[in-house]
Amino acid sequence: MSRAVSTRRKAITTAAAWTIGLAIFFPILWTIITSFKTEAEAIASPPSLFNFHWTLENYFAVQERSNYFRHFWNSVVISLGSTLLGLAIAIPAAWSMAFVPTKRTKDVLMWMLSTKMLPPVGVLIPIYLMFRDTGLLDTRIGLVVVLTLINLPIIVWMLFTYFKEIPGEILEASRMDGATLRSEILYVLTPMAVPGIASTLLLNVILAWNEAFWTLNLTAAKAAPLTAFIASYSSPEGLFYAKLSAASTMAIAPILILGWFSQKQLVRGLTFGAVK
Repeated sequence: MSRAVSTRRKAITTAAAWTIGLAIFFPILWTIITSFKTEAEAIASPPSLFNFHWTLENYFAVQERSNYFRHFWNSVVISLGSTLLGLAIAIPAAWSMAFVPTKRTKDVLMWMLSTKMLPPVGVLIPIYLMFRDTGLLDTRIGLVVVLTLINLPIIVWMLFTYFKEIPGEILEASRMDGATLRSEILYVLTPMAVPGIASTLLLNVILAWNEAFWTLNLTAAKAAPLTAFIASYSSPEGLFYAKLSAASTMAIAPILILGWFSQKQLVRGLTFGAVK
């Protein structure tokens, strides 16, 4: 039986949700607005929210100074490549943990999760030296590999959670019908877990797109993604706030658009199995 909710409580909850949402979004809004200011207006005190001379000169200056589309393409290749490679590894791993568990399954899952608790700088030197000696330094392949390994625990954990919601009897029925292990994973398990796989893909694309530590330390020019593109506007002479805001807006715009159009799929995947 559903529980009645008063109109006052709905109003308070809605107002609180909007307040929190606007507070979270305000830094992004401020960055976008600042990108249309001149450098003088960007550092003016008190700052102006809308009452200033709007200009596109920062975007033209950013494009003249840096090849935005090269950095954009690097971000696309690195984020999609690392996510798809991670899914290719994680789907069989999550299947085995969900449907063929052992006494050590929980220990393995906790060990994988514990790797995310290590500060990245703790393994920077050995990874940098390995990349330097193997020729992977400042390459997109190298970044795809390292971001795959970094986000793999999250991918496995998410898929494991989704797969646990799928009745094992369905997979047993497919085996009785003669399905091989490959066919079971590709044609039975994967289609049933599409919402969970899609939300995992979207979340990890966002994580890889926004990764700054490894991209700044393992790239120089050739494979530099948009995070390095933004960092290039911090110089010893100081911060050019308007141009930095324009570069940031150009970097976050694609992922904001992707998140906007895929929000229903993301929410559907994150709530997959919550209601039975």
